[in-house]
Amino acid sequence: MKIVDVQVQTFHYLSNTVRDSDGHGHPGPAHDAQQTLLTIRTDEGVAGFCFGANAQIVESMVKPLLMGEDPFFHEKIWHMLKERQRLALDRLSDKVLAAVDVALWDLVGRALNQPVYKLLGATRTKVPAYASTMCGDDLVGGLNTPEAYAEFALQCKARGYTAFKLHTWQPPYSADPKRDVAACAAVREAVGPDMALMIDPYHYYSRHQALYLGRELEKLGFYWMEEPMDEHSMSSYIWLADQLDLAIVGPETVEGKMYSRAEWIVHHACDMTRAGVRDVGGITPMMKIVHLAESFNMQVESHGPDMANLHVLCAMGIRGEYHERGLLHPFIDYETPQPWLNQIVDPMDDEGNVHVSDAPGLGMDINFDYIQANLIQKA
Repeated sequence: MKIVDVQVQTFHYLSNTVRDSDGHGHPGPAHDAQQTLLTIRTDEGVAGFCFGANAQIVESMVKPLLMGEDPFFHEKIWHMLKERQRLALDRLSDKVLAAVDVALWDLVGRALNQPVYKLLGATRTKVPAYASTMCGDDLVGGLNTPEAYAEFALQCKARGYTAFKLHTWQPPYSADPKRDVAACAAVREAVGPDMALMIDPYHYYSRHQALYLGRELEKLGFYWMEEPMDEHSMSSYIWLADQLDLAIVGPETVEGKMYSRAEWIVHHACDMTRAGVRDVGGITPMMKIVHLAESFNMQVESHGPDMANLHVLCAMGIRGEYHERGLLHPFIDYETPQPWLNQIVDPMDDEGNVHVSDAPGLGMDINFDYIQANLIQKA
């Protein structure tokens, strides 16, 4: 089997999520937006898919390298692309590597008529989910006050979630550790002592702001905190983790794939490591991080609602406790699939468990008719 075509299609869709001046998503008026679909095809008629690829980079840098390759050699292909990042990191990002790697895993699963999680080594078919909120806002009825977070947490608990994570206010809205604590306290009072609670606050607090926040969260019985400081300062996280019983989870966004996670683990900068398929360059490196963490008897908490993350979670077992579901907001209907899909990627039952698909590959139910009808043609 050989790769004979690599294609990225760009298409329109109607979005009700807008970005603020710092890039965070919030509910907003419906507007035209764009999405991409990467397709890798073989000479045997089998194809693999991934959404969210960079069309220009795939066409100019990735396609020439993949043509004629055996898609089952995805480890070889991943290393080939990773090594080319050294002089082209501004273009060949980890998100590009992830799109290619995910499409290849999807292709192999479709070729073998098996879901990806079974190819990785299955341990389970469902994972508990936590409700992961959008960042704080100033929308009346949205997430504009501590009380609003508390009310939304109760809604999520009624839906079946057993855990809830706050993304609190970040620029251009006021980032304040005391306001974060107020929101966390309101949520804890509302949901009671048994619901697991987490926070992902502003990412550029000082050491002492982060320590204050962590100590207050310990009083509230929070489970973990993510990225309260710039992750490029690993020494700041060593300092913080040493002073808190609250679990520190990371790194999330710092570059370096499995290498940076290894450094954080051996230097005691975190209590649980963190990885998402889109952050680290694909399923292939994420599984390396899973095995790395297992060697240190450490959890890997998955970042993001990506379907590929769910397959990895169902291959790592208890090493990953939760699937991150969202981002959620009182004004967003998360249960309605995106128009390019016929069903959502992480359906959840009434007990708060997300179930992985047993369809071949990633199991994406793609609405190809919608994509074809809304294609943006090349000039």
